[in-house]
Amino acid sequence: MITERDLEQVHSHGIKTEEVLRQAALLTDPPPFLPLDRPCALGDGILSLDAPALERLAVRAERTRLLGRMMRFIPASGRASRMFHAFHSLCEGSELEPGEEAEVKACLEGFKNFAFYKSFKADLHKSGLELDRMLKEGRAKELAQALTGGAATQLSDSPKALLPFHEYAEGGRTAFEEHLLEGAAQLRDKNGACRLHFTISAEHKTRFDQHLAALLPKLEPKLGVKFAVSFSVQGKGTDTLAMGLDNEPYRSPEGKLLFWAGGHGALLHNLQRLHADIVFIRNVDNAVPDRLKPARCRHDLAMAGMVIELQDELYAYLPRVYSKAADETALDEALRFGRERLGVVPPGGWDAFTREDRRSWLIDRLDRPIRVCGVVPSAGEPGGGPFWVREKEGLSLQIVERAQVDPSSEEQGKVFAASTHFNPVDMVCGLRDYLDEPFRLERFVDKDAVFLAEKSWEGKKVKVVEHPGLWNGSMSRWHTVFVEMPLEMFQPAKRLSDLLRQGHTV
Repeated sequence: MITERDLEQVHSHGIKTEEVLRQAALLTDPPPFLPLDRPCALGDGILSLDAPALERLAVRAERTRLLGRMMRFIPASGRASRMFHAFHSLCEGSELEPGEEAEVKACLEGFKNFAFYKSFKADLHKSGLELDRMLKEGRAKELAQALTGGAATQLSDSPKALLPFHEYAEGGRTAFEEHLLEGAAQLRDKNGACRLHFTISAEHKTRFDQHLAALLPKLEPKLGVKFAVSFSVQGKGTDTLAMGLDNEPYRSPEGKLLFWAGGHGALLHNLQRLHADIVFIRNVDNAVPDRLKPARCRHDLAMAGMVIELQDELYAYLPRVYSKAADETALDEALRFGRERLGVVPPGGWDAFTREDRRSWLIDRLDRPIRVCGVVPSAGEPGGGPFWVREKEGLSLQIVERAQVDPSSEEQGKVFAASTHFNPVDMVCGLRDYLDEPFRLERFVDKDAVFLAEKSWEGKKVKVVEHPGLWNGSMSRWHTVFVEMPLEMFQPAKRLSDLLRQGHTV
């Protein structure tokens, strides 16, 4: 399947030979699905924090914040075009997907509430078109043409991060600006520095630079902070092999292999290169207006406080476990902590393990990064949720997507459907070990937890491997703690009409 000429192309792309061969094998013989044991629930894998606990943990995090140990990591390369999909379909005369007719209707009815309404209206006026009349007369297709191929082309073609999300008295704010403002409230160290990192597409780097340059002179004096904002792009070496439905590598007319962007799981490499300490991770479209920022910052700081508290406790046990002189008492205490605080469940036959086998297992199972993930009560949003998963080494807590569950198993389908909570991608991660060295994050990836996806290329169907999701398989072997958050803390904008929801009103 893979020739010597192919390998030259593979190597020039920055991909190792063994990796592309592994991907080819996965595409022809997919890995097994994750075996779900049960959904997490309050008191069984999900913690609930009362007001005193929230305050105590937030205060604990404040001390760490002042030391400059915190930063935010925001995947921000997603295109806004996905939010305009219904209008693209309408413009092209394509059949609307389920729910898209209601999406267009909602956008037309609430269009004046979009943060880009005034600028869009002005741009249309220059072209001799009157937006208010178009809206009043319900000229949906004409509006779709203007949105996707006219005055607002820059909106639909831009990254979602640069789309105006919220309208304030002083004007519209992009999702990017909202993240800076939230970071200023949450990350500021004793010197006023706020560290944020955005992963972006290389093609949009100039636009991000220009937007940031325009914002800093306005925001820094007003807030009394100094933003340290950095960007990175997904490396080409994380691209994956595309294969035809005939299980042969897809080739161009020139005989070259086709590679595909490896999905958000590839961003683990970007996270690793930061050598960061305490990191907040949130999707760029989950940006809230000012009225919701204080409560969300408090919840996030409480999650950070929990990471720090767990690290302090765990890192007190690890030197004792690593010691070859560790006795049964030390090992039992470490296991008790792992079981009670981190959801660590030993494998069957534990009582028959020798002392050395127990010590080795505890070293492997305990010396891992910690993440605290906020979860919200399910409200019909598509995506993953918190589950107990059966593994060779016992049970573990995982964020699981529907695509990771066996579709042919009625029993597994029922377990997935019984989930009461949803993963909003709001988490705090501790990326340094008990020796204060950065974890090598690749060690904790479940490389079999890939997503196999069908894509279209030049009118033909191809199969691709997506790397284990950043908060799924890429963090599969981390310590995971789930904490319930209020539903209003989660305000995604996947469709354009989502910006009209109550959670996005100023």
